Parts: sequence; C-alpha cells; structure tokens
Amino acid sequence: MLITGLLGLRERWGALVGSFVALALGVGVVAAMGFALGAAQEEPERVPRRFAGAEVVVRGADTVRVASPHGAEVRALERPNAVPAALVRELGAVGRVVEDRSFGLRAEGGPGGLVGHPWSVAALGAYALRDGRAPRADDEVVVGGDWAAPGQRITTTRGTVRVVGVAAAPRPYEDAVFFGDRRAAEIAPGSVQVVVVGGGADAVRGVVRGYPGVRVLTGGERRLADADPGRDQEAVTALTALFGTAAGVTGFVSVFVVASTFAFAVAQRRREFGLLRTAGATAGQLRRALVAEALLVGVVAGGAGCVLGGWGAPRLGRWAVAQGLAPDWFVIRTGAASWPYHLAFWTGLAVALCGVLAASWRAGRTGPAQAMREVSVDGRVMTWGRIVVGGGLLVTALVTLGTALAGDPGELLHRKTYIVRPMLLIGAVALIAPALVRPLLRLGGLLPARLPGATGMLVRENATAGLRRTAAVAAPVLATVALAGSLLGATGTIAGAKAAEARERTVADYVVTPQGADGFDAATLRRLRQVEGATVSPTAATTLYVPEDGGVALVTSEARAADPALLARTTRLPVVAGRLTDLTDDTVVVNEEWQRHTVGERVDVRLGDGTRRSLRIAAVLRTGTGDNGAYVTAHNAAGAPVDRVDVTVADGRAAADVGSALRAAVHGTGAAVVTKSQWLQASYPATNRTTRLGLLLVLGIALLYTAIAVANVTVMATTDRTHDLTALRLAGATRAQTLRVVAAEALAVTVTGAVLGLLVAAANVLGMHLALIRLHVDAPFALPWTALAATSAACVAIAVVSAVLAARCGPALRGRLVGV
Repeated sequence: MLITGLLGLRERWGALVGSFVALALGVGVVAAMGFALGAAQEEPERVPRRFAGAEVVVRGADTVRVASPHGAEVRALERPNAVPAALVRELGAVGRVVEDRSFGLRAEGGPGGLVGHPWSVAALGAYALRDGRAPRADDEVVVGGDWAAPGQRITTTRGTVRVVGVAAAPRPYEDAVFFGDRRAAEIAPGSVQVVVVGGGADAVRGVVRGYPGVRVLTGGERRLADADPGRDQEAVTALTALFGTAAGVTGFVSVFVVASTFAFAVAQRRREFGLLRTAGATAGQLRRALVAEALLVGVVAGGAGCVLGGWGAPRLGRWAVAQGLAPDWFVIRTGAASWPYHLAFWTGLAVALCGVLAASWRAGRTGPAQAMREVSVDGRVMTWGRIVVGGGLLVTALVTLGTALAGDPGELLHRKTYIVRPMLLIGAVALIAPALVRPLLRLGGLLPARLPGATGMLVRENATAGLRRTAAVAAPVLATVALAGSLLGATGTIAGAKAAEARERTVADYVVTPQGADGFDAATLRRLRQVEGATVSPTAATTLYVPEDGGVALVTSEARAADPALLARTTRLPVVAGRLTDLTDDTVVVNEEWQRHTVGERVDVRLGDGTRRSLRIAAVLRTGTGDNGAYVTAHNAAGAPVDRVDVTVADGRAAADVGSALRAAVHGTGAAVVTKSQWLQASYPATNRTTRLGLLLVLGIALLYTAIAVANVTVMATTDRTHDLTALRLAGATRAQTLRVVAAEALAVTVTGAVLGLLVAAANVLGMHLALIRLHVDAPFALPWTALAATSAACVAIAVVSAVLAARCGPALRGRLVGV
C-alpha cells in the first residue's frame, strides 16, 4: 500500500507543490532566524579605546546593589557617580592622577555629537598632535579631526574658542574637542573616573577598598570606562525579539498553510480512497500512506529549506545593518554552528506531520459508499473535530480577553500578547470557516445573482456547493489579512493612545529641548526664566530603583524631577489620589503600577545615584499606557541635567512674541523651541521605525506564504473542476464567459476570506480598545485600512490570476469538447 501510494505521487505532484514550497520556505526562514539569533549573542570582544594607554582606571560607583533572599539584585546606574574628591586626594599619594571629564558641545561648522575632554587625557586615548600645539589658555582648544584648522576661531555652545592644534587617533572613535584642564574642570566639575599614572594596580585597590561601589579597572575591563559601553545591548535585544517573532509567526503560518493544503488534497482524493477501500485497503493503510507522503515532502523540502536558509542568512544580516536594526559589527555566519539547520529541518518535518494528521484521520474514516456519494457536492463539512477545536480556541480567546480586561488590562498592550492573541482567533475562525462562509457568500451574492445573466448565480452556487474548496482558499487569505490588521492595528492603537495621553498631559504652549544629553546650563535656564509673560517649568529625567516583593525584585522606574508649583501650571497629570502640590524633598509622586501606591505610605527607593531614601507618597497617577512615570524634586534627582522646559504663555500676552523671546534666550546653544503640536508630532509618531520594519518583515513572510497557498489551492481546485467547466461549455458558454465565471468565483472566495480576516482584526483591535478604556485612556480605534486594502488586493490578484491561468490551460478550454 505504501509503495502504491508513493508511486502515485508522480500523478499528484502538482497537488504537493504548494506544500513543498511552503515547507521549504518555512525551513529556510527558521534556519536563517536561528543563525541570526546566534549571531546576536556573539557580541565581539571590545577593546579599551579612550584609556588604551592607561594602566589603571578608577571609576565611580556605577551600579546599585540591593540584598535579597536569593542574592544581590544589581542594576546599572543611568549616570555613574563621580569619584569622591577625598579618594582623588588619596590616590595622589600613589601616583600621578589624571581626572577625566566628558561633556557635550556643539560647534559652528563642526560635526554632530562633539564631546569635550581635558587635554591631559588625550594621550591616554592614543591621540597625538598632527598640527599645532597643546591648549594653554581657557579659550584655546585642540580638535580631533580635520574639520577645523589651527588659528581658526569657532563659536561653540561652551563659548568662542580658538583652534591651536589638530590631533588624531590611529582608530577614530569619537569627535573630540580638547580644552585646557582648568577650563574643562569649570565646564564639568564632576569627575566620573580618574587615571592613576605610575601607581600599581594593587596599591590603587588598597586605597579604593574603603570606598563602596568604586571600581578599579585594568586590562580589558578598561573598556567599561568608554562612553556607553553597553550601547549595542538595546539594539541586540530588539533584534532578538524581532527574529524570534518572525520565526514564531513563520511556524504558525506554515502549519496553517500545510494543514489546509493537505486537508483539501485529501478531500479531492475521495474517489481514489473509495476505490482503495473497495479493493481491500484498511483505514490504517490509507493513513500510513498519507503520512509517508508527508514525510517524503517534509524531508525533501527540509533539505531545500536548509540550503535556502544558509544562502539567505548572511543577506538578512546585511539588510538588518543597512536598515539600522543591528549594530555595525553584526554579521551572520553559517559555517560556525549546525544547530540552526537541525532546528529548522526537524521543525519542518514536524510541521509536515502536524499538517497531515487531521487529514489522514479523515481519509481513514472514508468508506467506499460515502466517497462515491460525495463526488459533486460537499456534504457535512463541519466535523466534530472542527467544532470542538475551533470552539475551544474561540472560548479560550474570549476567556483570556475577559480575564485580562477584568484583572490587568495593561497586559493586552504588551508585544507578546498582541502578537499571540490574533493566532488564537485566526485558528478558531479558520476551523469554523465552513459554517461562516456559506451565509457570507449567500449574503454577498444576493445582488449579483439578480443581475442579468447567469454569472452571479453560478458563482454563488458553485462557491457554496464546494465548501471545502472555498474554505481552503479563504483560510490563508483570512490568516494574512487578520495578521496585517491585528499587528499594525495594535501598534497604531497603542501609538495613538500614547499620543492622546501626551496631549492631555501637556498644557504648555512651548516646549524647549537641548541639543545634547548634557541638558541646559544654568545661564540658559536663567535667560529662559527672564522671558516676560512666560511660566517656565524645567524638568529633568532621572531614575528610581524600587525594591519590591520583600526585596526579591528591584524595579527600575522612570521619573522626572520638577518644581511642583510650576509643574501644576504647565501640565495636567492624571492624579487619582493626593495632590501634586504636596510634592516636596521628602515625598514622591507614583503611579498605580507601583506595588505601594497609597497616599501617605512610605516607600524605600534608591535614587539615580544609588542613594537610599525613604519617601512619603504625596500623590498617585493613573497608570495609563505606562508613560505616566514618577515625580520627585530636584533634590532627589541626583544631579540629573534639565532636558526639557515647558513654557505657558500668560493671559493677554502674544504667543508669537513669547516664542521669539524664548528663541533669543537659547540662541547659540543649539536648543530647539517648538510649539506643543510640533513637539507632540516629533515625540509621538504613529509607530517607530524599528517596530514598523519588524512588522513589515513578519507580514512579508505571511503574505509570501499566502501567495503560495492561494495559488496552489486555486490551481488544484480549478484543475479538479474540469467536468464542471466542460459542462458549462457544453451548455453554450464561450471561453470568455467561462473564464469570467472562474475569475468571479475566485474573487468572491478571496473577498470572503478577507472579510473574515477583517472581522478577526477588528475583534483584536477592539480588545485593545476596551483595555485602554479600562485604563481611562482616550484611545482611537485604529484599523490600518490602507494595509488591509493592499493585502486584500494582493490576495485577490493572486487568486484570480492563478484560477484563470489554470482554467485556460485546462482541457475544458482547449481542444474539442467531447462530453462530461
């Protein structure tokens, strides 16, 4: 029986092409994603750059450590502490001390991202004078690079200076400007790290031992003193999530496509199964034959997919770097590991078996008489298996939605949730699709069936008579449209909700932001406060570290430092308890997400510099979408620089005049003065670029699968209808009329699948909309109509073209008509 079935593959190879291509593509994608995930974990060893010439570097405390029952909880401080002045003096007895200072600046005609340092650290970073001399006066600098020449005077945000020298490093790693040591100390009094020249590492450690948190860096650890040593970690984390999501969606869609293709192929072979059962084949033999076919397809497709994945993985890496999704060092190599091939191959084989299991069970239950009876019209399509599994998935989706809405609505806004939830609904609707397709087709065919001619009536009756064929074509369309609408709709809804929250919070007429990360200096803030007719509220971003669950967890919470009186006049925060004006140096404003959020209750926190404080809760903010962070006073901000100034215009004053005065106050500093609407548009775009590219990658894979499935099933269905099309020709229909019927039927079935996908997408976005309402956020109901229309149009084009080409090449429209 197995040999007979396998030999029959020569006659049925066309029916397996779609499954083969889908499996090969899936294996290729999984293999490529596996190599990508492996490459993301292989960050190259970084060598010291800024202090390559230093033997010992002493770095101020840069972590916060809290003891817990399961060991210490450690978090990196956003802004490392300066080395204590007392320690600097003690280190002077061990060797010569060079203090490092770093600060941002902007120079007229210079590159962006300039960094200032004292000249004494230049040699430690391998800088050497290429022209000119070292700076001696406060207004003299040496520039790194050739963007300025000795003798040139340039205007900077740190004053007007004269270039006296040009320096260069063997491997440039920053755009530096070197000031004299005294001037650098005036600009940046705090020294985050110092270098001890001439003192041994053991002697330095002996002195540092009495200062908790201060670290002694030697050897390769000196790279931790470079600017932002973990700068690539965020990109790598996002990359890992992207590739993991793409692999997961690929697995889901491939099982979906292969299962629907095998199910339709089995339905087409009812005559064959009936004859085999009549000839004495048992149900087990039929099932084993189908499983053997699936294994053969899986093995061959798995091998082809591994070759495809090995070819595509390096190109995927280059694309990720070119799009800015990955760091420059990210390279995918396929020769270093073999586990992605194993993972992809065996996953493909498992997908093939999962796809054929249900179909083989149905084939085994087919009796000879039943197979002969169902040759023209599909009988009972909604089997108990479809009802139980589809109903179970639907109930699961509804129960989990209701539980989340009742308990933690914010859970529905997480990426993992809004990616996984659509799959439950897609699976449920696809399984019960035969029960939904018939009424949709009859409803949609009411008007066409009443038009002159028989085309509308034929399309409606043919589609509803062959429900298995209709459901097989509609299923992949449903999956792709639902995924596109759900994923893009979810991100659009969340982005719209965040923007709505920001509009509600922001009362200011103008927002002033600095150019770099160093924030505003005192002189600029003083000029801004002197603008007549303006209420100026400067705020600074900081971080609070909150021990929760009895010290088991150390939660990082974003916060802003502000003056409560000015904050109340320039913002409209969603306070649910307490008063914002009660914010003092001994209190904190928290949100409902904090474990302790009762007004008057004290909460232990670690400030941005690691200092332990016990603060009383003065007010509680609504959680919303998660952007309503905590608030403290500047006293508890650990010296965080002011990075935003909100300005409201007094009644009776012209907003344009105040705006002009604000721009004059920040002239030459590189700061931007924008209106409220301009700031909202820039700070809260529809969807950030990284997320959009990631979703387009995922949806591109899904659309490719849909193209394969729709084309394959449409060709199979049209080829199987040779007798129907021949009967239509014998009844007097011309070739053009027959092709119009075929195209109209493909159009109707594809549109039905798109409508089901739209309903699934709307249900998913509605769930998020309800969650945002529960969170008291004015949320838009954002369905991506453009993407839905484009996806549906692509599916329609693929289905119609495939059906017409299959019909034109079939015997019904070629040669002589010899009967049915």
